[in-house]
Amino acid sequence: MGPAQKLFRALGAAALLVLACALPQAEGQDPPEPAPVYVGDAQCRSCHSVEASHWDRTTHARAFAANPRSELERRTCESCHGPGGEHLKQPTTATIVAFTRASAQEPEQMNAMCIQCHRAGPLLFWTGSTHEVRGLACSDCHNPMAQTSGQSLLRLENANQTCFSCHPAQRAEFAKRSHMPLLEGKIACVDCHNPHGSATDPLLIGDDVNQLCTSCHAEKRGPFLWEHSPVRESCLNCHKPHGSNHEKLLVTTLPLLCQECHSPIDYPNFSHPGALTTAQNMPTRSAPDDRLMNRGCLNCHGQIHGSNHPSGPRFHR
Repeated sequence: MGPAQKLFRALGAAALLVLACALPQAEGQDPPEPAPVYVGDAQCRSCHSVEASHWDRTTHARAFAANPRSELERRTCESCHGPGGEHLKQPTTATIVAFTRASAQEPEQMNAMCIQCHRAGPLLFWTGSTHEVRGLACSDCHNPMAQTSGQSLLRLENANQTCFSCHPAQRAEFAKRSHMPLLEGKIACVDCHNPHGSATDPLLIGDDVNQLCTSCHAEKRGPFLWEHSPVRESCLNCHKPHGSNHEKLLVTTLPLLCQECHSPIDYPNFSHPGALTTAQNMPTRSAPDDRLMNRGCLNCHGQIHGSNHPSGPRFHR
């Protein structure tokens, strides 16, 4: 093929391309989506000066202004709210993403803006988690527009107060006589739970309840030479995790807790020697046995979580 033929073919292809672009839209086809128009940070501030002054104090604002990691972060307001071109034309129409309870957007749309940057780490198990399934938005717990908390842009003062706003039953449990030292500031809800999701129910940060409890109560971890089956199964068999009106966060008082499994029925084959656990010897009766007073069964069985003593099969030592 000669140079003239090559030139002729190239010009023909170019002409066809120009003609195709100039042809009207075929019937039945949707028009192409208009390109998003970003108006810039200064334009947003000209109308939303109060919101901008609050946002300037947040971690996001300082990071986006001082060291943006991507083109998305350089857009500041529009990196989270979306392009503002249509909003500028129609201010009263919901053309941008608003992070409020009265927002026209669904929680999935609001959360998608956050997930643009926050994909991994704590959000690894967000999809399918209890909070995600129940339609919570990130802004239900976080306030991206103001620094109201010293950590994680939380909506309230700290993680505990934020959690209590939806979990009043747990707040009441922490106020009971025997409780985990959360109200005293020694632990927080997020020390045991991951609010963004977990592979363990209910949003535990450990693989199971026992692993979580023994991360602090290491002396109860074992392994023991003599093990107590309910302890190995779950700490929640005997203890409440948040608070109780019985000592040591027990689910009920002693010796009733032990008697739920160690029944006095069919003594002497399976009950306690001396019939300590018969109804006539209960502390509420007229002739209680002294060995059931005070700490009840734990007066003698002191190593109830497990024992490593050679003579401790009944957790005496």
